[in-house]
Amino acid sequence: MTKILGVIGGMGPAATVAFLERVQALTPAQGDADHIRVVMDMNPQVPDRNTWPGEAEVVLGRMAARLAAAGAQVIAMPCNTAHAQAAGIRAVCEAEGLSFIDMIAATADAAVAAHDLNDGVQRIGVLATPGGERLYQAGLASRGVEAVLLDGADREAFMALVYGVKRGDVGEAARAEMLRLAGVLADAGAQALIAGCTEVPLLLRAEDAPVRLTDSAEVLARACVGACL
Repeated sequence: MTKILGVIGGMGPAATVAFLERVQALTPAQGDADHIRVVMDMNPQVPDRNTWPGEAEVVLGRMAARLAAAGAQVIAMPCNTAHAQAAGIRAVCEAEGLSFIDMIAATADAAVAAHDLNDGVQRIGVLATPGGERLYQAGLASRGVEAVLLDGADREAFMALVYGVKRGDVGEAARAEMLRLAGVLADAGAQALIAGCTEVPLLLRAEDAPVRLTDSAEVLARACVGACL
């Protein structure tokens, strides 16, 4: 029996909509009834995960509880940074007997597995917010891989792009700048990349990246389909 997917969304709205499109596209279906039922809380008013983490954690836990009450059996949150504030979500899932898909763990596993098949990649660049960087540094280190990160003006440029996407800026200049930042990581020794922020794939396609790119939103969508079907 197909399970009901609950999505903690709105961080940001465009990234959440793109994630849902991925879930739909990845679901093997012959008609409407073959697709996954989704209940979603699209809440753009979640406090900023970078500047108000404690407040964000409280709100995220409440969102998970509402999704559980609405019948969700599998919970997913297409926001990498917010996984640092996922304790409240995990508590709800444990109490209600629900599954929570860890986006960071799933993406780190996928990135390492993809590259182990080739030349044993040991350094993976991460395009993420500071909070997301910390999560992926730990996740990759536990798998024996070093994270390569942006710094200084390049990190500031990345954050400007992320907030630009939230304002609707996905134009050519923004796309060119994200591609440049991917190149900075590759030039710094990254043998592969992780799109560790759900805004990244709205500006950078995997086929355009200078090295193999693992898209965290794609990984999460694929995991949701597997868990619900």
